[in-house]
Amino acid sequence: MRKTSFWRKLMNKTLGRIGAASLFALMASHPQVSMAQESDQDSITMLEEIVVTARMRSESLQDVPLSETAFSAQTIEDSRIDTADDFLQLTPNVTLANAQSAGVSFMTIRGISQVRNGEAPVAVVVDGVLQINNRQLTQAMFDTQTIEVLRGPQGALYGRNAAGGAILISSNQPSDELEGYARATFGTGNEYSIQAAVGGPLVEDKLKFRLAAKYQDIGGYLDNIQLNEKADGLEDLTLRAILEWNISENLTATLRGSMVRTEGGGLNYQSQSVAFDGDTCNTSNPFGGPAPDADTVVRTFCANNLGFNERDIDEVSLKLVYDTDDITFTNIFSYNRVMEYGAGDQFPYTNEVDIFGIFDGSQTQFVDISAWSEEFRMASNTAEPLQWMVGAYYLETDRFISTTTGDDNRQGIERIERLPKFASVTNPTLSFIADDNNNQAWALFGNVSYDVTEDMEIAVALRYDEDKRIQNISPLNTAGLPAGCTESAPENCRQEATYNKLQPKVSLKYAVSEDANLYASYGEGFRSGQYNQFGVGAAASGAGVVGVEDTVDAEITKTYEVGFKSELLDNRLRLNVAAFHTKTNPLYFVFIGAIGGQALVNIDEVRLMGGEIEAVASVAEGVNLYASFGYTDSEILANTLNPATVGNEAPYVAKTTLNLGAQYRTDLTEDFGLVARVDYERRGAQFWDPENSTARSALNLVNARIGVEDPDGVWSVTGSVRNLTDEAYNSEWVLGGFSHPAMPRTWHLDVKVNF
Repeated sequence: MRKTSFWRKLMNKTLGRIGAASLFALMASHPQVSMAQESDQDSITMLEEIVVTARMRSESLQDVPLSETAFSAQTIEDSRIDTADDFLQLTPNVTLANAQSAGVSFMTIRGISQVRNGEAPVAVVVDGVLQINNRQLTQAMFDTQTIEVLRGPQGALYGRNAAGGAILISSNQPSDELEGYARATFGTGNEYSIQAAVGGPLVEDKLKFRLAAKYQDIGGYLDNIQLNEKADGLEDLTLRAILEWNISENLTATLRGSMVRTEGGGLNYQSQSVAFDGDTCNTSNPFGGPAPDADTVVRTFCANNLGFNERDIDEVSLKLVYDTDDITFTNIFSYNRVMEYGAGDQFPYTNEVDIFGIFDGSQTQFVDISAWSEEFRMASNTAEPLQWMVGAYYLETDRFISTTTGDDNRQGIERIERLPKFASVTNPTLSFIADDNNNQAWALFGNVSYDVTEDMEIAVALRYDEDKRIQNISPLNTAGLPAGCTESAPENCRQEATYNKLQPKVSLKYAVSEDANLYASYGEGFRSGQYNQFGVGAAASGAGVVGVEDTVDAEITKTYEVGFKSELLDNRLRLNVAAFHTKTNPLYFVFIGAIGGQALVNIDEVRLMGGEIEAVASVAEGVNLYASFGYTDSEILANTLNPATVGNEAPYVAKTTLNLGAQYRTDLTEDFGLVARVDYERRGAQFWDPENSTARSALNLVNARIGVEDPDGVWSVTGSVRNLTDEAYNSEWVLGGFSHPAMPRTWHLDVKVNF
């Protein structure tokens, strides 16, 4: 008590000297706040405690010794979080870029980045089930209960690909009473959508269900002026069902299934090297345009083939939980299948056809991924000072991928999946690169935490991962074949490699007072190595791109972190600070336009250091202010592929992220309430290649919402706008001047009814 009293007096005195104005100017949009509640004693508005499951058990956010941003159900609603972009945009030191297709995105977290055809830098866990492919991340989000974004290596708990962190998403679960909602949306781009959910008991105290669905249709925002059509239309249907069966007092089974069907535009790239005649699509020189510049943004397209994208996702999982007085047993089985197809114009994406007989034809890519996984865990189920968990994990994945270019005869693009169409009259295949990858991964893991004293906890976690990669190259591959590889000798078309890593993590937490914790940790992360498509290395060399191989090494991260978490001013201010230092050997993406080839390479060593400051304050009844600031300084320390890049910044890394936000909610009458929110994001400048050839300048993005609602939560009508200032920027830029424009300003009107 004496220590707590001293701490509070010291902090209040310090904050008083700083002044409220300076404090709130520093605060950044930290959306982990739920509805504020008022004290009956002194009418002081206080922040509600946030409960998270970052360490696979329920704890207060402020007690978890890691940097984490958490989103409650109310914040998800108030912020209109409908996609992964929406919540990552509100998270410090995290960025997400979407390009190429519905399933392709590039996340960067604390400088650890995802690249095309590479694994994600985070483990994404939905309702307790680890997603097996990054193409699942960008599906529609709705009927969501909580979202947690964990920064720093989490492999010891969440497994493969958690080198940069983990994202935990929980859907609304079946309830004991019948309930649900429906929401209709209208917006720019001729968009309309409807989503709904319903759930409740089927057999009282035994069997419960929840069904959720969303349909979205978007006409498009960006124009192909050559074809006089929208280039980025989208039609998406997502269905989800959850069935919970209380088999006995101790045993619960949860069956979850979902289906996603997406169709729309894709491959909306531009080659900045093209010189056009004025505002038309006529090219005076297909390779004599301006120098590539990541800040050059064009929102119209001139391709004579309209890009097309199709994605199907099917998921099913069964989770069994058995509780005893001392131990909880958990078993999760899941099956996933992701298929994605894309077709469009080939580099340099003009209205011309077959320049020099090899450029501006057509290109396609087909990906078919199926996987099943099994995870078993045993965990302590008591409130003792010693907490523990052990488990095992197995994953089997089959991934087929084909990439082609074709001769454009202005008769459309032939759909190519597993076999080329060299003899086609309408669109003969020119290049075909295809392989089937059969991968098996397994892991053993465990963690233990111990309360050394009432104020001090030490935690140790350990995980061993082994990933076996087997690649079977198609004998029809035009980029080259292994010696003796033929249709009659498939054994010569096979190659395999195994990657493994022991991932330790140690953390120490000390309670300075009842309202503040200090922590420190060290952890290692692992992203398995993999194969490029066979022959891409030789094709890259032939195109003048040296150093590309058919295999890439595993990515290893080693991170030190220290942090401070506090609740101040009688729980009206939550202030969290973290600092980190990481070394890693990241992957980098290379595109070979002549063959539509996509390859990954390693940068030998990169140093990342920085941190986050997050704050949220309740300054008056119904008024919340948010703030967060992220800083990541990156430096390439070694790069065999291009030693001249040593000392440069790492690609895809925004040095700073800044979020500022405010929300106001009040009752206007007994029947009407008002809610208004504004969020500002500043995303620092970033390079896209190790050469640092051109940077995208800092972005300033503003989102705003205002609406009326029933104070009892029965209905709401809300208008919102994204990218309020219509900031024009490229969502992706690839070395050589291949750019993909980001979304312009959009607005939406949502009408929602709860029952």
